[in-house]
Amino acid sequence: MRDVIRVMDVSKSFGEETVLHHISYDFKEGRIYGIVGNNGSGKTVLMKCICGFLIPDSGEITVNYKRIGKDMDFPQDTGIIIETPGFLPNLTGMRNLELLASLRKKIDKKAVAEAIRAVGLDPEMKKPVSKYSLGMRQRLGIAQALMEDPSLLILDEPFNGLDKHGVSQMHELILAQKKKGKTILLSSHSQKDIDVLCDVVCEMDGGVMHCIRDRIEE
Repeated sequence: MRDVIRVMDVSKSFGEETVLHHISYDFKEGRIYGIVGNNGSGKTVLMKCICGFLIPDSGEITVNYKRIGKDMDFPQDTGIIIETPGFLPNLTGMRNLELLASLRKKIDKKAVAEAIRAVGLDPEMKKPVSKYSLGMRQRLGIAQALMEDPSLLILDEPFNGLDKHGVSQMHELILAQKKKGKTILLSSHSQKDIDVLCDVVCEMDGGVMHCIRDRIEE
């Protein structure tokens, strides 16, 4: 089983506060990894470092054997949700995703529409994103992360604002992605999300990460 992400002795501080403290971990292909911990424990900072949005003070991160910040600025073939998804408020969800898809030209309008339907939204809806509920925005963010069919998904609190039915729908969608062989990192404050979805659970505490459950090895 190959390593998709390798985090090697990574540390990150903001002023006097050390948020990541010598973290090393290998994330393997085809598994769902849950990262848990209290607010401020470093979960989002670690994800931002993996995505190239933040540069570690020391250590190295590779994604598919390429070094982030050296061989490439951002990991390729990756779908990302970190914090609240940002969209152009005056445009429809469909138009927002069409514009994003036009940057890399990997998918056509039909594929964008399919991704929107997959998360339970209507691609024909004329309502601008500014009128979306929090749950609808979150669904659109998930559609954006999935629409180009990436092999790696990095999802920070992806189910925020969703009701129970919506969460169940998204669980099914994420598990379907795993069946396709994708590697998924997700953080969630919901124990149910972690129990239902994750093969491996890592806990962040005081800038240190420990594996606390591994179904593969049980």
